[in-house]
Amino acid sequence: MSLSTAVTAALATLRRRPADLVPFYVLGAAVPAIARVGPFLAVALAYVYLEVTGRLEEITAQLAILDLEAPDPESEEAVEEWLAEVEPVFELAVTPTTVALFALGALTLVVGLIVLYAVASAGQIGTCAGRLEGDRGLTAGIVGARQYWLTFLGLYVFEIALWIGTGLAVAITVAVFVGATAAAGAGAVGLLVALPAVLAWIALVAVIRAIFAFAPVAVVVDDVGVFTSLSRTGGFIRANPVGAGFYYAISIGSLVALSTVSGVLALVDVTMLGSLVTALLLFPVLDLVKTALFTQYRERLVSPGSVDRSLRAQCTAGLRRGWAEMGGFVRETPGIHAGVVAVTLVGFWMGWAASGPFVGLLETSIAARLEGHMPLAATVEFFANNWMVALTTAYAGVALAVPALASLWFNGVFFGIYARLEVAPTELAAFVIPHGILEIPAIFVAGALGVHLGVVGWRALRGRLERAAFADALERAFWVLVGVGILLAAAAVIEGFVSPYYYKLFL
Repeated sequence: MSLSTAVTAALATLRRRPADLVPFYVLGAAVPAIARVGPFLAVALAYVYLEVTGRLEEITAQLAILDLEAPDPESEEAVEEWLAEVEPVFELAVTPTTVALFALGALTLVVGLIVLYAVASAGQIGTCAGRLEGDRGLTAGIVGARQYWLTFLGLYVFEIALWIGTGLAVAITVAVFVGATAAAGAGAVGLLVALPAVLAWIALVAVIRAIFAFAPVAVVVDDVGVFTSLSRTGGFIRANPVGAGFYYAISIGSLVALSTVSGVLALVDVTMLGSLVTALLLFPVLDLVKTALFTQYRERLVSPGSVDRSLRAQCTAGLRRGWAEMGGFVRETPGIHAGVVAVTLVGFWMGWAASGPFVGLLETSIAARLEGHMPLAATVEFFANNWMVALTTAYAGVALAVPALASLWFNGVFFGIYARLEVAPTELAAFVIPHGILEIPAIFVAGALGVHLGVVGWRALRGRLERAAFADALERAFWVLVGVGILLAAAAVIEGFVSPYYYKLFL
């Protein structure tokens, strides 16, 4: 087995046609945007409940007479006094109904995340396997998501159960040993066992993760269940220890390197770039490498051939196509765009109205937000954050358009509240307008794309759309979002270098 052949095939596969692979990884990044619909609904229902029962009016009245500034934490008396003043507000807000709503929202979030990640992961490995076996990636991914998601869910649950089980076994063993040595008058000896035991548990978890790393690939490539996939994984590792070791090394090394770089960038408030690189590049490469290694082991690897264009030429052509696809999508779907604008404006109005009672009690400040503003770092963060929001909003819409609409509505509510509570509305408007004329339409396009994918997903779910057509829609969405990214990049440059400064010349 040639390690270089598998790695070369993996990298060439990503280079040749990224739009036939990356969409499923964006879907994976969009899972939280889908799962959070439950908590959003719970919060909205809790607000309605407090409003209908009159509790919200009482809460507002209580807040109006309170000093909301937190006390000095070093003064125990001041803290106790402040908590006593705030306690009536909590008693009004925390009721059996609101607690039940928040508990239900949390439950739907956790269950949704676990199930949806299993679906997305099955699609991702299916896409990688399809591409490496010479088939269309997105079509294979759709098949993989539908056929293997339950097996992937079983793998996740089994692995977590092993982590917990080994942890409990180690904890019980240490507790018994410490108790026995303490009874014998040698408690210090027992405590010395705790650290090695923890290290042993960490080593066990690492071994479990190493075995389970290739199990999802075995599920898809060999079409097997949970336990058979683990057996096939063991056979692969024994037959190809160098390849498996190489994958473990690059996985750990790349994650450590990315975490280190992300930590450094966080010092200048750039936090989203790492997430963007992880979703669009790191995870696809790692999955392609391990799938290529296993597929080659099964003698089913098809070489994708060399890429005949330079990376620069490929990127230039991709940007041009993305711009053209975005323009075409906007022209083809004026009704959907009008609808998403309406949803966002309704959300803005609701946020504006809901924040009315809190005017004077709470406040936001664009000037305070811009303190310590570093143009270059801010530009990178604005672009990474906004493009990630656009990507996840659009692809989350596959779930029958609901998450995309919820995201638009929530953003409208947030900005309505922010605008109503702003202490200097003129400064806020002056700041937003230069970059907003590009950024806001870009987000509308992403939202409209999410609604469009929701309609496509509904038709595919009902069997009224062939898999190839569904794959076409997912691939085209990727190119539309490349065009959206161009708009957001221009908006980020303006927001970083122009918006915070130009209007000050006229004040």
